Amino acid sequence: MKRVFFLNRFFVPDHSATSQLLADVATDLASCGYEVHVVTSRQLYDDPKARLPSTAYIKGVQVHRVATSHFGRARLVGRAIDYLSFYLSAWRVLARLTQPHDVLVAMTDPPLMSLIAMRIAERHGAVLVNWLQDLYPEVAVALHVPFIKGPILRTITYLRDGSLKIAAANVVVGTLMADKVAARGIARDHIQVIANWSEDGAIVPIAGRDNLLRRQWGLTNKFVIGYSGNLGRAHEFDTVLAAAEQLRTNTDIVFLCIGGGHQMERLATHAHERGLTNFQFRDYQDQAVLQFSLNVPDVHWISLKPELEGLIVPSKIYGIAAAGRPIVAICAKGGEISRLVEQHQCGVVIEPGDANALARSILRLAKDAPLRTKMGRQARTMLDSNFTRQQALGRWQTVLHDLDKSNDSGSLSAQRSSAVS
Repeated sequence: MKRVFFLNRFFVPDHSATSQLLADVATDLASCGYEVHVVTSRQLYDDPKARLPSTAYIKGVQVHRVATSHFGRARLVGRAIDYLSFYLSAWRVLARLTQPHDVLVAMTDPPLMSLIAMRIAERHGAVLVNWLQDLYPEVAVALHVPFIKGPILRTITYLRDGSLKIAAANVVVGTLMADKVAARGIARDHIQVIANWSEDGAIVPIAGRDNLLRRQWGLTNKFVIGYSGNLGRAHEFDTVLAAAEQLRTNTDIVFLCIGGGHQMERLATHAHERGLTNFQFRDYQDQAVLQFSLNVPDVHWISLKPELEGLIVPSKIYGIAAAGRPIVAICAKGGEISRLVEQHQCGVVIEPGDANALARSILRLAKDAPLRTKMGRQARTMLDSNFTRQQALGRWQTVLHDLDKSNDSGSLSAQRSSAVS
């Protein structure tokens, strides 16, 4: 039986996006006969003080929760200490558990987990797979993280590239990310694109009149443009804020923001300071009501700073598409999300900073219900054709199956020889 170890700082019952994605893949592989382990922390994404049990057995997956510091995400130094403590604790567990031919799947929380996994794989004759939700240190550079420059940047990039080149497979979440990885000298046949996904079996389109949340939140007979999920440093909100200011006298239009994140707090503060009463803010909703909360908006907006194209892919697009809602992509034209929206005609693309175009698009969509219905239907068709949960899990099964066939020796030295040749 093939043994697979996933390495990520959070895992269920945590509700963060990577936790849910990892849980789907891990439990699916366990159901297919793999012996699956997850090495993770005892924290929750939004509760660093949490102390989850050190071991658990969840739907066929053996969970190893390691001790770490618990400063949380509020300050950069504290976050770095949390990362370092996770590296050290994960190293000790992996050094004890890893055997020849095991597959180590390193995710990107914390960043550069692939370096730990690579060293363990070298020592124990295991196989390395990288699952890249983002590209680090490029993301840190784009977000102007202190100290990530000069010799430090060059060293980190060199080491990271080494872990990509040595891996039997690098799973990325978008085609532009695949291009950026290939540009680092990584062989294309060692790059696999598996987009993220949503609970598309449970999340289906629901008419506004059938949605209890819409009535409870006082949004009956309103046109609602929504945002759902984490609004972080990679996302911009100035365009939405400026458009909302232009539309402030139109009391039929409401901007609904569901979720959290540093930028969400800033958006709420700015809206309050400008006296914008057309915003409504709600906390993260439980998984059980997600299908209803995603269906509250008539359209959803997504944003990504242009400098982060190809480094991050906002996975919330798949939940929006599952709900059959049009997508307002405030992203650079030619970017990952913009390409999908334009190719499948399931929304509109707005260049970041063009608040006038956004306000005009909102007014047009508010007045044209048949257009919204058409765009929403095409969003769901896009999902069903290319991005369902079952399709993604099938692709993960294929990656592991191909590794079984092509890496029977399971040794990292065999991978290195193949990469060099």
